[in-house]
Amino acid sequence: MKSHPRFLQSLALASAALLTLTACSKKADPAADGTPAQRKVVLGFIGKSQTNDVFQAAHAGARDAAKELAAKYGVSIEVEIRTPNDEDATKQAEAVEALTRRGVDGISVSCSEGNTLTPSIDKAVSKGIPVMCFDSDAPNSKRFAYYGTEDRSCGARIVDELARVMGGKGTIAIIAGNQSAPNLQARVAGAREALARHPGMKLNTPGVFYHIETPEKSAEAVTSAQNANPGIQGWAFIGGWPLFTADALKWPAGSIKVVSCDALPAQLNYLRSGHVDTLYAQDCYGWGYKSVEMLLEKILNNKEPANPIVIDPLTEVTQANVDAFAKNWEKWLAK
Repeated sequence: MKSHPRFLQSLALASAALLTLTACSKKADPAADGTPAQRKVVLGFIGKSQTNDVFQAAHAGARDAAKELAAKYGVSIEVEIRTPNDEDATKQAEAVEALTRRGVDGISVSCSEGNTLTPSIDKAVSKGIPVMCFDSDAPNSKRFAYYGTEDRSCGARIVDELARVMGGKGTIAIIAGNQSAPNLQARVAGAREALARHPGMKLNTPGVFYHIETPEKSAEAVTSAQNANPGIQGWAFIGGWPLFTADALKWPAGSIKVVSCDALPAQLNYLRSGHVDTLYAQDCYGWGYKSVEMLLEKILNNKEPANPIVIDPLTEVTQANVDAFAKNWEKWLAK
């Protein structure tokens, strides 16, 4: 028995409609009580290294934001942390590409080297995945925003404060981390500019000491440089790496002046002991928290900050407010 052509056409249309309905139902299957399924937002988060405590704080901020902002945005949020064990821009780029293949909803990354990350960032953006940077930028990429320290000002502020505690005269050195990191290059430039404003201060030769960004390697760099250059009277730490480990400063408290970026729990002990004069806290917990918030605004509301450069203000920490500041860490890292 032959089927009528019109019957076959109607059957085809009905089948197509059923397929469409099925596809739609997979996007948002209702819960058991009939309410629509909650959308899940998956975000990739990539710091520079697992061994750097500032990124552990950033991880905590991202995880906390995922918990606290879910209700506000009416979604469930998963943060997938892909920070490499040790600093490696190539591994970061591979992580961005892996997250892109997975089809995450957004990515935030602190770039160990901006040029290395830029092609991977741009590839993610071309696939419709918004990318932002925190702490260390890739300014020539298609990232939609950067959240972090204004690095040139940070380096300048550290040297200005070091000049103040040294009475405007003396020989100093700078500990500077990864020589390829754009944020640290900017801090060194700012430090040099500030030094030029203080004629009684001078930079030791070679003056700027680079190193692998682990507590142990940075502490070794400080000890080695001080032993080889006993005339150094003050240190500008444009990153707080040496102070993330115990007993890093091998001189009597106050005999050599130190001003450092960052104010993590381990660093606060050096402030209390008098080995460090002033710390400038970056919002490293906020790097994670703010990243999640900014990505959600972009993904769910298509909103970007009016200025793509969002500055994390530094907080000055001294012996006068160290105990009050320490309470932040009790809250931020309480698990």
